[in-house]
Amino acid sequence: MTQKVYRELTFAAVSLGVLQGVVLNLAFVYAALKLGFSIGGSTVAAIMGYALLKGVLKVGTSVENNINQTIASGINTAGTGIVFTLPALFMLNAMWEQNGEATIGFTPWPFMIAGIAGSIIGVVLIIPLRKQMIDLDRLRFPSGVAVTTIIRSGSTGIGKAKILAMGFIISALWKIAVTYIHIPGIIEHEELNLTFNGLLPIPGYLSPFLYLSLMNIAAGLLAGRGGLSFFAGGVLAWWVVSPIAVSLGWVPMTDAGVFDSGFIYGKMLRPLGIGALMGGALMGVVMTFPAIKSAIVSLMNASKLAKTEGGQKSDEMPFGVLIIGLTSSVVLFFTAAYMIEGVTLTQALITAVVGPLWMGLAALIVAQATGMTDISPMSGMALISVTLMMFILDKNIAAAMVVAVAVCVAIGQAADMMQDLKTGFMIGGRPVKQQAVQFAVTWIGAIISIGAIYVLWQAGPNGQGGFGEGTALPAPQAGVLMGIITGLKTGVIPMDKYLLGGGIGALLATAPMSGLGVMVGLAMYLPFSITLGYGIGCLTQMFIQKKKGLHFAEHKLVPFAAGLIIGEAITGIGQAFVGILQQM
Repeated sequence: MTQKVYRELTFAAVSLGVLQGVVLNLAFVYAALKLGFSIGGSTVAAIMGYALLKGVLKVGTSVENNINQTIASGINTAGTGIVFTLPALFMLNAMWEQNGEATIGFTPWPFMIAGIAGSIIGVVLIIPLRKQMIDLDRLRFPSGVAVTTIIRSGSTGIGKAKILAMGFIISALWKIAVTYIHIPGIIEHEELNLTFNGLLPIPGYLSPFLYLSLMNIAAGLLAGRGGLSFFAGGVLAWWVVSPIAVSLGWVPMTDAGVFDSGFIYGKMLRPLGIGALMGGALMGVVMTFPAIKSAIVSLMNASKLAKTEGGQKSDEMPFGVLIIGLTSSVVLFFTAAYMIEGVTLTQALITAVVGPLWMGLAALIVAQATGMTDISPMSGMALISVTLMMFILDKNIAAAMVVAVAVCVAIGQAADMMQDLKTGFMIGGRPVKQQAVQFAVTWIGAIISIGAIYVLWQAGPNGQGGFGEGTALPAPQAGVLMGIITGLKTGVIPMDKYLLGGGIGALLATAPMSGLGVMVGLAMYLPFSITLGYGIGCLTQMFIQKKKGLHFAEHKLVPFAAGLIIGEAITGIGQAFVGILQQM
């Protein structure tokens, strides 16, 4: 009797993974432009994978679903690295054009090539470390463990998919409704706006405003207690720093005789937030020196293991394939840099050497840190990359951004690959199959996300300005990069606030809670109206979990919140596309 082959790497798993990856990529590009941070897609992909593979096709297995979520999360993650960086160029051009200044000439092609190079190199660099980090060091990789729990949940996957669909429909309908409803002071920028200083005796410098989009609340519902550090950053900025500045006489009065909240935000809190982000990221690198050492040791041990096992093993991709991938990604990186206007051959060669080295170091740090804490300081690494390359490339902004795009994509791929391999390790999947599919298809995410950014930008008034400050998609991470780039270009840098913020971020980064400096810095930079809504979601999740229990929060609340996020995001992307077609 012929034994039936156990399903793992199948056409159904790959097709579903690619389809889900594209949808999640689009959704979380939109979410990152709106909220300033991204959300992993593995959970959603695993829930829907079980529902479709087992519930519809009646043939799915745990390891087959793992292939599906590996592909989906890899494609989604590639978009995160781009949405934190590339939108800054669109926003800088719009700002400088409005001021009558010279704009940046750039096309999407170098950034697509850089994104593809980052996708490849992130996977290539991390594959040799799998055995050491997962099999031997047994790092935790919390997200990978969480996805394992979902995949093992069995028939509850279908119920979760129904709850996710319910959240999707509610959020999509709400998004459509608020798009066509505008009530000054109540519904603006396609979300519910509540202002308390007209109802309660709260001064404006405490930022008594609340913007409630379902996506914002849902992000807090997903984070729960883990998101309180982000909420605390906003509280620190507006309920501690702001009143202290007012009491010390540092804030001017407006013509209406009230303290200028715009001055507090634009001239104080934003530069402090940028400084805290930089300080937190730099201190994070310092604090991860043990992780760097451990990663290097792991790499050396991995090389020894490869030699003792004959250079390759059936559970790992052949070493020759990794060499080809590394070489091709370096060539792609050189090509992307040289395509940028103003970059000389020498500068492109330097970039092709320095860029991959920095990508490799950053990927090792982040993969190790993710394995220990589940924190991926991608935004901080982007800031460091742009600052470094601005000096190397003689303040060529577009070229520096090419490096930042590639670095962020590589970092995301490295961390995501290890999380997925941890899941595969726990459910009995073969690493070589996961590595092969991520290596083969995740570059799609870079192309999809760049296309989404162009669509959302063109969907703005007169085909320009679909995201940025004052819109429904403020793109906070790109705004931070704008501040850094503008300061480096003009030489007008609020160094005192950057240094003070850097000190705050560095100090917070030494706290036991990983990533605290970066999260607080981002929260100080964001309008408190967004952070407050997110914090309400966090507190709501904690309350529900206390009343209903952890099982209810994980199996009911999580898929519902994920549906709320994806529903609003996909509807927003669809509306933007329809708007462009109507303008043609």
